[in-house]
Amino acid sequence: GTFVAWWGTYGDGNAQFRSPYDIAVNSSGNVYVADTGNNRIQVFTSDGTYVTQWGSAGTGDGKFNYPYGVSVSPVNGNVYVVDTDNDRIQEFTATGTYLTQWGSGGIGNGQFKYPDAVAVGSRGNVYVADSENNRIQVFASNGTYVRQWGSKGTGTSQFDYPDAIAVSPGGNVYVADTYNNRIQEFTATGTYITQWGSSGTANGQFKYPEGIAVSPVNGNVYVADTNNNRIQVFTATGTYITQWGSEGTGNGKFRYPYGVSVSPVNGNVYVVD
Repeated sequence: GTFVAWWGTYGDGNAQFRSPYDIAVNSSGNVYVADTGNNRIQVFTSDGTYVTQWGSAGTGDGKFNYPYGVSVSPVNGNVYVVDTDNDRIQEFTATGTYLTQWGSGGIGNGQFKYPDAVAVGSRGNVYVADSENNRIQVFASNGTYVRQWGSKGTGTSQFDYPDAIAVSPGGNVYVADTYNNRIQEFTATGTYITQWGSSGTANGQFKYPEGIAVSPVNGNVYVADTNNNRIQVFTATGTYITQWGSEGTGNGKFRYPYGVSVSPVNGNVYVVD
């Protein structure tokens, strides 16, 4: 949690943002940001140097309508984007070349209702937090539907607006069950393992957690505890380790941190403030 660096200002120029929502780091250390309000993906080096961008507002291939989630495949480096208001997933090469897409609005298999987050496992499967359908959907890397789990509620394997998802190097799936103020852990096939968290401000409690990441270095789980303006860190099984952050504009402070990602290169933690 020691502060290292930051970049970005408000706007639509290179390295500027309008309500950025999610972030991902690839195996080379490059950083991909879902610049949601600008309907684009921006790419930076690990220290924040601008590299490239793609996307604009629209419904065509490579265009977006509020992209909320971004993830990089550990298998081939391809980039998956949750094109939220278009109710679809789009896939790109690491440099932004459009490859394919899938999804439409609805409640059927492979359909979405305001999907917010995406994560790619070590075998290339794509996990989508289908937020308003209160479920997780799983796809092959080419978009073929595989399985799903979840329904609305407060019980195990139920959700109230799952807003973030992460996959561990071993294949376990962690879901930020946002309005239930908890984290739920599952196997790769959706079998419930455990959960932790409740509403509050104490260690291990949350106020609308909207970002989650698993460190590929040590397996720790990092949660963007959004309305508490902090990052909390847990072991893989949910034991509280530490936290940092408070409300403000200074270094290491936050105002609604949404996305979090851990670099596979050095374990550094990137937060969308």
